[in-house]
Amino acid sequence: MKMLFRLLWLILTQSFRSRSNILGPVQTTVRVYPNDLDIFLHVNNGVYLTYADLGRTDLMLRSNVFHLIRKQGWYPVVAAETIQFKRSLTLGQRFTISTKILGWDERSIYLEQRFEQNNKWVATALIDARFLAKKGGKVTPKEVYELIGYTDPAPVLPDYVKLWQKSVSLSRDLPAKPPTTPTPDQ
Repeated sequence: MKMLFRLLWLILTQSFRSRSNILGPVQTTVRVYPNDLDIFLHVNNGVYLTYADLGRTDLMLRSNVFHLIRKQGWYPVVAAETIQFKRSLTLGQRFTISTKILGWDERSIYLEQRFEQNNKWVATALIDARFLAKKGGKVTPKEVYELIGYTDPAPVLPDYVKLWQKSVSLSRDLPAKPPTTPTPDQ
Protein backbone atom coordinates (compact mmCIF):
# COMPACT_ATOMS: atom_id res chain seq x y z
CA MET A 1 0.00 0.00 0.00
CA LYS A 2 1.72 3.13 -1.25
CA MET A 3 -0.44 5.58 0.72
CA LEU A 4 0.56 4.31 4.15
CA PHE A 5 -0.45 7.42 6.14
CA ARG A 6 -3.86 7.55 4.47
CA LEU A 7 -4.33 3.84 5.19
CA LEU A 8 -3.42 4.36 8.85
CA TRP A 9 -5.88 7.28 8.99
CA LEU A 10 -8.65 5.04 7.62
CA ILE A 11 -7.89 2.37 10.21
CA LEU A 12 -7.64 4.80 13.13
CA THR A 13 -10.82 6.71 12.23
CA GLN A 14 -12.99 3.85 10.97
CA SER A 15 -15.02 3.66 14.19
CA PHE A 16 -16.22 7.24 13.59
CA ARG A 17 -17.60 6.50 10.13
CA SER A 18 -20.95 4.88 9.36
CA ARG A 19 -21.16 1.10 9.16
CA SER A 20 -21.95 -0.65 5.89
CA ASN A 21 -23.30 -3.89 4.54
CA ILE A 22 -20.52 -6.02 3.04
CA LEU A 23 -21.91 -5.31 -0.44
CA GLY A 24 -21.60 -1.56 0.15
CA PRO A 25 -21.60 0.98 -1.16
CA VAL A 26 -19.25 2.98 1.03
CA GLN A 27 -18.19 6.52 0.26
CA THR A 28 -14.52 7.22 0.95
CA THR A 29 -13.45 10.87 0.80
CA VAL A 30 -9.93 11.59 -0.40
CA ARG A 31 -7.96 14.77 -1.08
CA VAL A 32 -5.36 15.14 -3.85
CA TYR A 33 -1.86 15.76 -2.48
CA PRO A 34 1.24 16.95 -4.40
CA ASN A 35 2.79 13.45 -4.54
CA ASP A 36 -0.36 12.19 -6.36
CA LEU A 37 0.35 14.42 -9.39
CA ASP A 38 2.27 13.79 -12.58
CA ILE A 39 4.30 16.31 -14.58
CA PHE A 40 1.09 17.73 -16.07
CA LEU A 41 -0.16 18.56 -12.55
CA HIS A 42 -3.12 16.22 -12.53
CA VAL A 43 -3.51 12.91 -10.71
CA ASN A 44 -1.34 10.26 -12.33
CA ASN A 45 -3.43 7.45 -13.83
CA GLY A 46 -1.68 4.81 -11.70
CA VAL A 47 -2.52 6.70 -8.50
CA TYR A 48 -6.24 6.07 -9.10
CA LEU A 49 -5.64 2.36 -8.59
CA THR A 50 -3.92 3.09 -5.28
CA TYR A 51 -6.87 5.29 -4.29
CA ALA A 52 -9.07 2.30 -5.16
CA ASP A 53 -7.08 0.20 -2.63
CA LEU A 54 -8.13 2.72 0.04
CA GLY A 55 -11.78 2.43 -0.99
CA ARG A 56 -11.74 -1.38 -0.80
CA THR A 57 -10.01 -1.28 2.59
CA ASP A 58 -12.62 1.20 3.81
CA LEU A 59 -15.40 -1.18 2.69
CA MET A 60 -13.83 -4.04 4.64
CA LEU A 61 -13.34 -1.84 7.72
CA ARG A 62 -16.84 -0.35 7.71
CA SER A 63 -18.54 -3.69 7.12
CA ASN A 64 -16.65 -5.15 10.11
CA VAL A 65 -15.00 -7.77 7.88
CA PHE A 66 -11.40 -6.55 8.05
CA HIS A 67 -10.62 -7.99 11.49
CA LEU A 68 -12.32 -11.34 10.71
CA ILE A 69 -10.25 -11.83 7.57
CA ARG A 70 -7.02 -10.83 9.30
CA LYS A 71 -7.75 -13.21 12.16
CA GLN A 72 -7.98 -16.08 9.63
CA GLY A 73 -4.65 -15.10 8.10
CA TRP A 74 -6.31 -14.20 4.80
CA TYR A 75 -5.52 -11.19 2.66
CA PRO A 76 -7.05 -9.70 -0.49
CA VAL A 77 -5.26 -9.45 -3.83
CA VAL A 78 -6.29 -7.94 -7.14
CA ALA A 79 -6.25 -10.43 -10.01
CA ALA A 80 -7.40 -7.96 -12.67
CA GLU A 81 -8.54 -4.37 -12.86
CA THR A 82 -9.51 -1.88 -15.47
CA ILE A 83 -10.30 1.80 -15.21
CA GLN A 84 -12.03 4.31 -17.44
CA PHE A 85 -11.40 8.05 -17.05
CA LYS A 86 -13.74 10.94 -17.77
CA ARG A 87 -12.06 13.99 -16.24
CA SER A 88 -8.92 14.93 -14.30
CA LEU A 89 -8.36 15.63 -10.62
CA THR A 90 -5.91 18.35 -9.56
CA LEU A 91 -4.06 19.47 -6.45
CA GLY A 92 -6.18 19.99 -3.35
CA GLN A 93 -9.44 18.69 -4.79
CA ARG A 94 -11.59 16.49 -2.56
CA PHE A 95 -13.40 13.60 -4.19
CA THR A 96 -15.25 10.46 -3.19
CA ILE A 97 -14.76 6.84 -4.13
CA SER A 98 -17.97 4.82 -4.03
CA THR A 99 -17.06 1.15 -3.57
CA LYS A 100 -19.55 -1.67 -3.96
CA ILE A 101 -19.48 -5.40 -4.54
CA LEU A 102 -21.29 -6.36 -7.73
CA GLY A 103 -21.21 -10.11 -7.09
CA TRP A 104 -18.94 -13.13 -7.08
CA ASP A 105 -18.35 -16.53 -8.61
CA GLU A 106 -16.43 -19.60 -7.42
CA ARG A 107 -13.08 -17.79 -7.71
CA SER A 108 -13.45 -14.00 -7.54
CA ILE A 109 -15.34 -11.12 -6.00
CA TYR A 110 -16.15 -8.33 -8.46
CA LEU A 111 -16.26 -4.72 -7.36
CA GLU A 112 -17.05 -1.40 -8.96
CA GLN A 113 -15.39 1.76 -7.72
CA ARG A 114 -16.75 5.07 -8.95
CA PHE A 115 -14.71 8.26 -8.46
CA GLU A 116 -16.70 11.52 -8.28
CA GLN A 117 -15.79 15.12 -7.59
CA ASN A 118 -18.65 17.58 -6.89
CA ASN A 119 -21.13 14.92 -8.08
CA LYS A 120 -19.39 14.69 -11.45
CA TRP A 121 -18.06 11.38 -12.73
CA VAL A 122 -14.26 11.28 -12.80
CA ALA A 123 -13.45 7.58 -13.34
CA THR A 124 -14.79 4.06 -12.80
CA ALA A 125 -12.75 0.96 -11.99
CA LEU A 126 -13.77 -2.70 -12.22
CA ILE A 127 -11.88 -5.01 -9.91
CA ASP A 128 -11.47 -8.81 -9.86
CA ALA A 129 -10.47 -9.45 -6.22
CA ARG A 130 -9.46 -12.70 -4.60
CA PHE A 131 -8.26 -13.83 -1.21
CA LEU A 132 -5.16 -15.82 -0.36
CA ALA A 133 -4.10 -17.46 2.89
CA LYS A 134 -0.79 -16.49 4.51
CA LYS A 135 -0.18 -20.21 5.10
CA GLY A 136 -0.52 -20.73 1.35
CA GLY A 137 -3.40 -21.45 -0.95
CA LYS A 138 -6.47 -19.70 -2.24
CA VAL A 139 -9.58 -18.74 -0.28
CA THR A 140 -12.86 -18.98 -2.19
CA PRO A 141 -15.55 -16.29 -2.01
CA LYS A 142 -17.79 -18.96 -0.49
CA GLU A 143 -15.33 -19.38 2.41
CA VAL A 144 -15.17 -15.60 2.90
CA TYR A 145 -18.94 -15.20 2.97
CA GLU A 146 -19.37 -18.19 5.29
CA LEU A 147 -16.83 -16.65 7.68
CA ILE A 148 -18.71 -13.36 7.86
CA GLY A 149 -22.12 -15.03 8.11
CA TYR A 150 -23.47 -13.76 4.80
CA THR A 151 -26.05 -16.30 3.63
CA ASP A 152 -27.82 -14.57 0.73
CA PRO A 153 -27.04 -15.78 -2.79
CA ALA A 154 -24.51 -13.85 -4.84
CA PRO A 155 -26.05 -10.97 -6.80
CA VAL A 156 -26.31 -11.61 -10.53
CA LEU A 157 -23.35 -9.99 -12.23
CA PRO A 158 -24.23 -7.26 -14.74
CA ASP A 159 -23.67 -8.10 -18.41
CA TYR A 160 -20.80 -5.60 -18.71
CA VAL A 161 -18.94 -7.46 -15.94
CA LYS A 162 -19.49 -10.79 -17.69
CA LEU A 163 -18.05 -9.32 -20.91
CA TRP A 164 -15.11 -7.93 -18.97
CA GLN A 165 -14.53 -11.35 -17.34
CA LYS A 166 -14.40 -12.92 -20.80
CA SER A 167 -11.93 -10.30 -22.03
CA VAL A 168 -9.69 -10.85 -18.99
CA SER A 169 -9.91 -14.60 -19.49
CA LEU A 170 -8.86 -14.29 -23.12
CA SER A 171 -5.89 -12.10 -22.21
CA ARG A 172 -4.61 -14.81 -19.82
CA ASP A 173 -3.90 -16.93 -22.88
CA LEU A 174 -1.58 -14.36 -24.46
CA PRO A 175 1.96 -15.65 -24.88
CA ALA A 176 4.42 -14.54 -22.20
CA LYS A 177 6.86 -13.44 -24.88
CA PRO A 178 5.47 -11.73 -28.00
CA PRO A 179 6.31 -13.45 -31.27
CA THR A 180 9.21 -11.93 -33.16
CA THR A 181 8.48 -10.11 -36.39
CA PRO A 182 10.77 -10.70 -39.32
CA THR A 183 12.82 -7.71 -40.41
CA PRO A 184 12.62 -6.52 -44.04
CA ASP A 185 16.05 -7.98 -44.89
CA GLN A 186 15.07 -11.53 -43.81
